[in-house]
Amino acid sequence: MGGLIGAQLLVAVALAVLSALLSGGAAALSALSGATICVAGNAYFLWRASRIRGGRQPRRMVNNFYRAAAGKFGLTVALFVAAFVLVPPSNPALFFGAYVATQFAHWLAPWLLRKRSTP
Repeated sequence: MGGLIGAQLLVAVALAVLSALLSGGAAALSALSGATICVAGNAYFLWRASRIRGGRQPRRMVNNFYRAAAGKFGLTVALFVAAFVLVPPSNPALFFGAYVATQFAHWLAPWLLRKRSTP
């Protein structure tokens, strides 16, 4: 869990700092909001999907996986709605760009974090 979510958190902080340096605090808040939505959804999925372990209960594992995916989707939608209702992003391009960049980091993390074999 730590590697994938850690990579996303690293991207989220880097994007917020870069946005703050280039465009100010409001832009950094927009980028951080978008990235946080992505991290929160993926952290929920990881927590929920890993609740059942072992090969004795494959049906429960698959059901947990589907529930985790549905919960992640619901949480992500709810957080997007909350972000636009409670704190509308000052820079929607940074908001959505940070979400996509953070999700992209999640897709690349297994490749970036794999252990290199020594020849």
